[in-house]
Amino acid sequence: MTIKAYYNEWEPYCAQWLRNLIDAGHLPPGDVDERSITDVEPEELKGYSQHHFFAGIGGWALAARLAGISESERIVTGSPPCQPFSTAGKRGGYSDERHLAPHWLRLVAAIRPDWVFGEQVAAAIRKDDWLDDLLDALEGEGYATGAIVLPACSVGAPHIRQRLWVVARLADSNDKGLQGSREPFYKHETTKWCVEERCDFQGSVDTDVWRQAFIAKQGADARFRPMPQENCSGADGLPHRVGAIRAYGNAVVPQVAAEVMKEVMNDY
Repeated sequence: MTIKAYYNEWEPYCAQWLRNLIDAGHLPPGDVDERSITDVEPEELKGYSQHHFFAGIGGWALAARLAGISESERIVTGSPPCQPFSTAGKRGGYSDERHLAPHWLRLVAAIRPDWVFGEQVAAAIRKDDWLDDLLDALEGEGYATGAIVLPACSVGAPHIRQRLWVVARLADSNDKGLQGSREPFYKHETTKWCVEERCDFQGSVDTDVWRQAFIAKQGADARFRPMPQENCSGADGLPHRVGAIRAYGNAVVPQVAAEVMKEVMNDY
């Protein structure tokens, strides 16, 4: 049987980029669905080994490869839209129509993968109990859960990009999962730890990199975001590159996601 991944990405620009990356062999083979996640029904997802919702340009799928995860491993990933919880937006929270995490959880409950990986802006942990509600929902479906805030600079990127990373593992009668006898990943009961937004991740990430990342910023302010010139230039100006910049901006940093995956899956 051919192993295929399912990618859900509603923005045409990103969806085509996904297809290009799949065709080039950079991402696992699979199908790209451009519908809104609100229109996706569980029965349509049968036959896929992995499901990547809000797929963007494939950051989570690449992270799984970087982490050495088999393409037959049953995982679901998702980075629900951050705008309802971002400090840069209208901060509408649950009342924002872009709050799509419930639709993601609906499909997770139907698919029941062995592992669930999610990502959100760090500010979500302070907004409307978003994190507690998400973990409660997953635990209600029989998952052991954990969460941590990690920045991109923890893997050597020259910017901070604090993000909240969520992990859930399906527990059965013979396996108590992350809350069993082994030392757990950060459990739900200790999610207050995440609020501190510390950079000392207890894993293989270089925890001192973030302190060094801005040493050579050459006078730039704290929001300095270096980007290759070829990504920000075009003969026809801004319209030529706005799609690319939007895709970059909405993407996870695969190297950070890969470290999270490796850390929690290493002993299973």
